[in-house]
Amino acid sequence: MSDTRAAGAITGLTAAELAGKIADRELSSVEVTRAHLDRIAEIDGELGAFLHVGADAALAAAEAADAAIAAGEAPSSLAGVPIALKDVFTTTDAPTTCGSKILEGWTSPYDATVTRKLREAGIPILGKTNMDEFAMGSSTENSAYQVTRNPWDTERIPGGSGGGSAAALASFQAPLAIGTDTGGSIRQPAAVTATVGVKPTYGTVSRFGLVACASSLDQGGPCGRTVLDTALLHEVIAGHDPRDSTSIDVPIPDVVAAAKAGAEQDLAGVKIGVVKQLQGEGYQADVTTSFEEACATLTERGAQIVEVDCPHFSYALGAYYLILPSEVSSNLARFDAMRYGLRVGDDGSHSAEEVMALTRDAGFGPEVKRRIMIGTYALSSGYYDAYYGQAQKVRTLIAQDYAKAFEQVDVLVSPTTPTTAFKLGEKVDDPLSMYLFDLCTLPVNLAGNAAMSVPSGLDSQGLPIGLQIMAPSMADDRLYRVGAAYEAARGPLD
Repeated sequence: MSDTRAAGAITGLTAAELAGKIADRELSSVEVTRAHLDRIAEIDGELGAFLHVGADAALAAAEAADAAIAAGEAPSSLAGVPIALKDVFTTTDAPTTCGSKILEGWTSPYDATVTRKLREAGIPILGKTNMDEFAMGSSTENSAYQVTRNPWDTERIPGGSGGGSAAALASFQAPLAIGTDTGGSIRQPAAVTATVGVKPTYGTVSRFGLVACASSLDQGGPCGRTVLDTALLHEVIAGHDPRDSTSIDVPIPDVVAAAKAGAEQDLAGVKIGVVKQLQGEGYQADVTTSFEEACATLTERGAQIVEVDCPHFSYALGAYYLILPSEVSSNLARFDAMRYGLRVGDDGSHSAEEVMALTRDAGFGPEVKRRIMIGTYALSSGYYDAYYGQAQKVRTLIAQDYAKAFEQVDVLVSPTTPTTAFKLGEKVDDPLSMYLFDLCTLPVNLAGNAAMSVPSGLDSQGLPIGLQIMAPSMADDRLYRVGAAYEAARGPLD
């Protein structure tokens, strides 16, 4: 395990532990926030988890949290516990770049709903974390600004697109983090950094102020180092938002109670399905072994394990990489050099169309350009039915596979990733190989269900492996019950 993961007395505590000490006034939020800012200053030069650190704003928020707690008016169960925020959520006091040159230095005039909820909950925001440009990537190597390194092995990727948030957690630079999950961008980084990441049911965490990649797939979610920490954060950020047309106006399951119940390790009566299509050829031997051991552990805790057939999962990769680029092509058309962001060639010698083209050429990276071109092609009049239309039909079949599976079982499980973290630069010139890294996580986003990645072990090189747990829509509490039970039974990784 990398020396960069050694933590101090404060930064080594879980978010739940910190919250308890702050509430009891054994520690102040200012002390806790400053300890994490010091940790960032000490090690983030090597890891590159943060694109922006807002020390003054974080300490001011911590002072306000301490004052509220002293007055007996703590705004939430996590009041005073600091957080790292993925740089795809708008903030009025810090730049929002989405890891792209086209938004370099841009500050939003409004906060995202998630940002607002964090502020209202008294959670100081330490800074904005690095990401693949506009959330397009699986390694955080597509950021226009810097490469983020995995704290377990700094020559390897921390996952993507939310590698910055995962690396900040794994290196104890933050006790909590926010990510977004379009095809696995919360769960996959969690798996390769031995952290916990949850993709909530689509529509239960507001997307207002979340800069869109693919609107029907994107979902913000909580990240932590334990299942309980993640549940506490989930409780803060979830809920209906009338400003988001895709937001679901239904009660959110009690995920905190589920996590606490799961920690008792009793899974009697829980039926767990192993997805036939998410195992076998192409999976690293250590990953397969860890998954089998995880299933055995769940069985020991009283769960019943059965194999489940989801035949259309085999087409998820192809469907996803038609639907996502198509939505990208539409969403990124707003970056036209006319309203905000980068503007190139505006010297009077170019037409508006030429300025737009020059700006996009300079501002978008290779992966973003690749996906825009694929999506534009798939949406063109001659190919819409053959490509995009067919992909949407496959999406429906995948959702039906899930529905049938959940008639038989309470949750599904699989490895989170087919392999552990690969080396930096290893897949940069091989997009298809990079896309395959998200093979296990993509189906959930196509169906809109909930899923979690929880650490399940280490491979022969000491690299983390993740267990994915999937639940039906609006049954996010099942993730936390099973995840907490497994976490408690598994014990420490090292």
